[in-house]
Parts: sequence; C-alpha cells; structure tokens
Amino acid sequence: MNQVPEKLINFRVYEDGVDLLGIADVELPSLEAMTETVKGAGIAGEVESPVLGHYNSMTCTINWRTVVKPTVHLAEPRAHNLDFRGATQVYNAGSGEYRVQALKVAVRCTPKITELGKLDVGTTADASNEFEVLYLKVSIDGKTIVEIDKYNYICIINGVDYMRKVREALGLE
Repeated sequence: MNQVPEKLINFRVYEDGVDLLGIADVELPSLEAMTETVKGAGIAGEVESPVLGHYNSMTCTINWRTVVKPTVHLAEPRAHNLDFRGATQVYNAGSGEYRVQALKVAVRCTPKITELGKLDVGTTADASNEFEVLYLKVSIDGKTIVEIDKYNYICIINGVDYMRKVREALGLE
C-alpha cells in the first residue's frame, strides 16, 4: 500500500466558515521551537534544548493577486478565524488509482502587516496580509495531526498532548 501524496489539487480560504473571494496563495506557519542553551558540568559543549510545547512567533501570509475586499477586511485589528481547506491528490502505487485526501488548516490570527501592493498596467498587484498565529490546527482526512494553542497551553503533535502535564502542574486541569 504505497500511498504517494502528489500535489494539492486546489484549496479555498474561509473566515468563520464563509468563503472569501479572491485568488490567493498561502504561506503556512513554521513550527520553530523556543530553545535555551544548556551548558555546564556533565555536558561536552552546549545543547540548544527546546522548551516543551513552546514555539517562537508563528506567522501566516495570504498573497492576493489584486487588492480585494478581504485584503482590507483582514487588516481589522482583531482576531480572525481562518480555514484553508484543500484537496490533496494521492496516488496508490499498488492499485494505480488516485484518491482525494482532505486537508484543513485552521488558524486564529491577528494582523501584522497589510500590503496593498502595487498598481502597474497588465500585472498583478501582489497585495498580502501577514498574521501572527495564536492557534493552529492541521487535519488530514478529518484526523488532527497538529494542534497548537499558545494561550491555552495546548501542543498536540500526532495525537500526543505534550502540554497536558504542564497544564496539570499549573493547576489548569
């Protein structure tokens, strides 16, 4: 059963479940762990040790071809709940058949930068919105593979909640 995820067939951008108009591409957040250098007796050198369940600033960018109403709407200084829903093409090398795999990336984010782009005849305007991501959830075929909620001490990677014991130690559970 050799499943080969080949490509993203297409996707749509939603806010609060309502389809946003406009043609865009999306740059999803990077997961970069917060680290602290550990050094001293018993260690031959230094180690950049990750802080369990903590991540540096995560950003997400929507790049628009033209200035569209969502560009300005998403500049409102408040949290926005965005969903990026995609269909991934997966090839089964054993059977020779294709199937469609659902991808959903949900973010709760606040605007950082709104680029209105440029005006030039016969070209794209290259408008964009950059956001600080406070919450991230990635699901494939309805199964959550990543969920990070910075304000609620949640860090679930492949079904393991790495912050559960931290929440318990802090008296949050």
